Amino acid sequence: MDFSEQDLDTLSRTIYGEARGEFYKFGLAPLIAVANVIFNRKKKKFEKTIHEVCKAPYQFSCWNKNDPNFLEINTANKSLVIFRKCWEVAENVLSEKWPDLTDGCDHYHAKSIKPYWAVYKEPKRIFGSHFFYVLR
Repeated sequence: MDFSEQDLDTLSRTIYGEARGEFYKFGLAPLIAVANVIFNRKKKKFEKTIHEVCKAPYQFSCWNKNDPNFLEINTANKSLVIFRKCWEVAENVLSEKWPDLTDGCDHYHAKSIKPYWAVYKEPKRIFGSHFFYVLR
């Protein structure tokens, strides 16, 4: 699949904003799973580009201006070890070198919340502290 430098950067920042805290507890799998959801949304044509998938309004909370992660994702750079890991995950998922650990999931949420769309759904996969679903 073709992707731009902007796609790679935005995906890396989204992984960083959504799951960086998972890495030290659970390893790479939760970071890969977040990237898989975004990649799956692109394949299912939620949006035209990875960048657009990540930045779609209210889809990934780290991009909401009032979210505490918003400043973090906009100032992150490769001097941070965890951001370099997120970049590596993004590169490998976008180039399809790594498999889809979620088996097609296109939604997820933290275990600590229960969004309306998940009320009557069973998660297909669980990685770290997130539930993953196929809704489309």
